[in-house]
Amino acid sequence: MDRSRVTHWAAPVAFLAVVTIGVLVIRAGFQHGAHRHPQTPTTTVTSKKKTHTHGRTRQHVRTYVVVSGDTLAGIAAKTGTTVANLEHLNPGVDPTALRVGQRIRVQ
Repeated sequence: MDRSRVTHWAAPVAFLAVVTIGVLVIRAGFQHGAHRHPQTPTTTVTSKKKTHTHGRTRQHVRTYVVVSGDTLAGIAAKTGTTVANLEHLNPGVDPTALRVGQRIRVQ
């Protein structure tokens, strides 16, 4: 094969290889750092004592940790609630901009 043809194609091929490897490394880093078990959604149950004049009421607060690909509708289905209820419990959450690792109230 003619040497000038090889050198003509070597630089673009090397450039594409470096860019592809860089993208894969960066993407893997984001996925690994953001969430260790992407297939396992996390639901955390905590309790808070709510004081009233009678002093006997307890409120259980459940939160959900957003994973890649989640939507409010999907979270509502997974947690047995409605999108309207999630919006009511999380007034500061933008349903179109959920972030991986973000905690939202589900109860």
